[in-house]
Amino acid sequence: MITADAIPLLTLSDSYGAPLAEYYFFPQHSFLYVRWHGNLTAAEVIRGVIKGTQCLKKHSFTRVLNDKRDATGDWSEALPWLQYEWMPQAVKVGIKAIAYILSPSLEAQIVSQEFVEAMRNQIHIALFSNEKDAQHWLEAQ
Repeated sequence: MITADAIPLLTLSDSYGAPLAEYYFFPQHSFLYVRWHGNLTAAEVIRGVIKGTQCLKKHSFTRVLNDKRDATGDWSEALPWLQYEWMPQAVKVGIKAIAYILSPSLEAQIVSQEFVEAMRNQIHIALFSNEKDAQHWLEAQ
C-alpha cells in the first residue's frame, strides 16, 4: 500500500516504545492512511485518532483508510467518545468517508463492527478484509 506518492507524516509509539500507528498522506487521492499495530486500548485509540485528526492542519484530506490488520484488543470504551465527540467534529472539518480494514482478531472485529454501525448515520463508512477493495471503495467516495 505504501507507494512512492505517499507522504509519511508520523509514527506514533505506545507507552513501551513499540509502534502504535503510522500515518501517511496520499495527496493524489486526498486520503489519510492509518496503519495500527499491537494490542489496542481505548486510551491508545483516542490518542491515535486525535493525532490523525491533527494531520488535517497541514494536509487536506476528506477520506481515511483505517487499517487494523496488525492490531488486536478491545478498545470498546472509546466508542462513546468516537461517536459523540470525535465523529461530529470530523464531519464538520470535512471527513466524508472511512474505509475500515478489519483485524484478523475476532475480539477486535466485534468492536470494529460496533464502531461502523454507530458511525453509519454520520459518515460513509464500510468494512473490508483487504486493502485493494478498501482503497477502490474509498477512491469512489
